[in-house]
Amino acid sequence: MNTKMVVSLLALFLVYTTLIEGVPLARMGSELRCQCISTHANFIHPSKIQDVKLTQSGPHCSNVEIIATLKDGREICLDPTRKWVKVIIKAILAKAQDNV
Repeated sequence: MNTKMVVSLLALFLVYTTLIEGVPLARMGSELRCQCISTHANFIHPSKIQDVKLTQSGPHCSNVEIIATLKDGREICLDPTRKWVKVIIKAILAKAQDNV
């Protein structure tokens, strides 16, 4: 390899790593769009919910998204404006703060 080629490859590598470092790692594998097409408004008993994921609104989606994983493995988008959903989220947040 000649010197010009080595310098060119090194410069290309530096540009590539600079661009990659500007992208948060958490975003590299996730999609930049809303996950919830529709929301479930009917009450789901908390004993049937295994996990809840809360995604704030942002450049990927203008909506707050609450995705519940049920014990049977299904994922359901919950309506964040429903009172029962707010109560469940408050309970989860309170439990998380008690564990800290």
